[in-house]
Amino acid sequence: MLEHGGNLSAAINRFDGANGLRSAWLDISTGINPRSYPVPALAADAWHRLPEEHAGLAAAAAHYYGAPAMLPVAGTQAAIQALPCLRPSSCVVVAAPAYAEHAHCWARAGHAVREIAYADLATTVADCDVMVVCNPNNPTGAIVAADVLLTWAAQLAARGGWLIVDEAFADTSPQLSIAAATAQPGLIVLRSVGKFFGLAGLRLGFVAAEKTLLSRLAEYLGPWSVSGPAQAIGYAALSDVVWQQNMRQQLQQQGQRLQTLLAQNAIESSGCALFQWWPEPRAEAFHQHMAERAIWVRLFTRGAGGIRLGLPPDEAGWQRLTVALDEWKRQDSQ
Repeated sequence: MLEHGGNLSAAINRFDGANGLRSAWLDISTGINPRSYPVPALAADAWHRLPEEHAGLAAAAAHYYGAPAMLPVAGTQAAIQALPCLRPSSCVVVAAPAYAEHAHCWARAGHAVREIAYADLATTVADCDVMVVCNPNNPTGAIVAADVLLTWAAQLAARGGWLIVDEAFADTSPQLSIAAATAQPGLIVLRSVGKFFGLAGLRLGFVAAEKTLLSRLAEYLGPWSVSGPAQAIGYAALSDVVWQQNMRQQLQQQGQRLQTLLAQNAIESSGCALFQWWPEPRAEAFHQHMAERAIWVRLFTRGAGGIRLGLPPDEAGWQRLTVALDEWKRQDSQ
């Protein structure tokens, strides 16, 4: 199983031992909004009944994401694992670096997988059956323009191929989304409730695609794939326009603050409103430096190596990060 951010228990066991306290740590190892959507009260039978299909959830998602049709899934991870099982053996290109589960799941299902740098994707469209692009990219924040993606989608669809666009971090930049075009064959867009709404534990995501493919995916995933409480909470979050507008503005401000803070410490980063990343030449040493101060960040060891930071949850967290970065800069300059 691949390693991901959010594994705070592993950090505590490694650096604090059995007596470590979660409350002592600042966990900014993910790109999840630290200010979660306020979960509403649930119906009395929410935990008792089998999760029937929520009457308004798919429509609320289609409205929020601007898609013609959407299928609720138990987090986009469920779709990432299932989609490779719906195709015969294919040549798959995954934009890299990116969320590692994409390449992992296609390879595990027996497909021929190549990981290609974003700058080289255009030259590989003609040589693959499936292309997977995270937009904005996790972890680098790289972006492919919507018109370019739609051109690639048409080229792939003309020979029965797929373009899969993972828009898990697009909520703060809705102009990047191509979900509106997913009625056309071969274009699949993945959206996550966990990141922007800060509800990763809910395990709720959505797939936008043409209806025949959505039906095949639903059949493959089987009954009761999304819990009743997740559906109810997701419906409330997707329908709350005021919260969405306010949070989008807050996150854009906080994301700029994080990038500015890093720049003040001689770190040139890229990313989006929810995280910043940079190719740190001493990535493991930086990771160790932060962990010794009970700050958990995401370490990337593949390729040249890199570091990703999410947003601190409060002013105390910002101050802890500020001090730790200043200490790193002074130590690194010696």
